[in-house]
Amino acid sequence: MVPCVPVSVDLVVLTVRGQALCALVWRRDNPPFLRRWSLPGGFVQLDEDLPAAAQRILGERAGLPGAPVHLEQLQTYGYPDRDPRQRVVSVAYLGLAPDLPASEQAHMSWRPLAELAVMAFDHRRIMLDGIERARAKLEYTPLGAAFCPPEFTVADLRRVYEIVWGRSLDPRNFHRKVTKAEGFLVETGATTTRDGGRPAKLYRRGPAELLHPPMLRSLKV
Repeated sequence: MVPCVPVSVDLVVLTVRGQALCALVWRRDNPPFLRRWSLPGGFVQLDEDLPAAAQRILGERAGLPGAPVHLEQLQTYGYPDRDPRQRVVSVAYLGLAPDLPASEQAHMSWRPLAELAVMAFDHRRIMLDGIERARAKLEYTPLGAAFCPPEFTVADLRRVYEIVWGRSLDPRNFHRKVTKAEGFLVETGATTTRDGGRPAKLYRRGPAELLHPPMLRSLKV
């Protein structure tokens, strides 16, 4: 007999809140791993494919129906002992979004990464893989703008890079690199003074899918 192994979807949903990179998690109220933080997830239904399951879980489990979240498949986790109750294969998705509101689910909350040193199952490993994917994608894609509102300043974008990468960046070099990268930013024609000082140009995300040149973390930006 061919064994039947359940398949679940777990979501690593990241956003920038305040001055910290935060993940959407919930505290378990049942064993195993009672009271530990866990990623939002659920089992794939027989009549849905994986992207549909991820969207359903984002709305039903994570409590963010219709939220402007960029979702992409992260990795599959299938080693035998990842769930002490039964063999479960999990397909993880990475979600990135600007400063999202509180989840509609009462038990869900946004937590800074520093508060998630211990998590249920292998969810910390999955979360760390998602964070590294996000950090890497900021190097060679315009995905950093996914953490920004529809219109943003270069300073807003730089703040995202600094928080996700965990390092300070030179403002002038950063401005030069992102405005020279073909198709990364598009000027809206408007300005803002919300940060004080001189009016700053507002941009929106351009059509580029890859950054030329890339924003390498190994270089001083």
